[in-house]
Amino acid sequence: MKRFLIIVEGDADKKFFQDYFHHLFGEYAPENSIIHPGKDGETGGLGKLKSEETLQALRQNTDQGGVNLVIFDADENPDKRRAELLSIKDTCGVDFELFFLPNDKDAGALEDLLENIINPDNQPVMDCWQTYEGELEKVRIPTKTPPTLTIPAKKTKIYAYLETLLDKTRSQKELIKDRRRNYENPQHWNLDAEYLKPLKKYLVANILQSE
Repeated sequence: MKRFLIIVEGDADKKFFQDYFHHLFGEYAPENSIIHPGKDGETGGLGKLKSEETLQALRQNTDQGGVNLVIFDADENPDKRRAELLSIKDTCGVDFELFFLPNDKDAGALEDLLENIINPDNQPVMDCWQTYEGELEKVRIPTKTPPTLTIPAKKTKIYAYLETLLDKTRSQKELIKDRRRNYENPQHWNLDAEYLKPLKKYLVANILQSE
């Protein structure tokens, strides 16, 4: 296995990739091989990727013969975001391979990937959420400007998905949080889902490539 450094955007991404790495390769990723540029509880991103601390980590890993993998959300404009991120390679003198969540082609984020890898038995939970969003879109509150309601963020949908499947104990509630989720729990997630094939191909090609 080749030496590697995976840079992601936040705690939720970090925990997902720790679990997915273990599922995919049968071993845990080395300590500090999956990181995000911000502090715990913060979200990294383009600005923090360009921080001197992160750039130094990328350069050091390259100097030691490793491969750098930057895995960020595609957001709403993947082409623009790809150009912005790839420009860092030249302007900051670093090297990395880029992958955009959810599938390296569509707009979106980690939450879109997660929605596509839930255990199929739990699809009725997501169907109910879609109905809930549809009903919210119909509501008008005269005293609100504008009168339409704000649809909850995708992160809220994932929280709600897990909350419906876990009980009310404090220990179970902890498993809803970004850093405490268990993506290897097959009752909740399918890490062998067809949707993960592009990500799997990217990781295997870069981490298992011959030195």
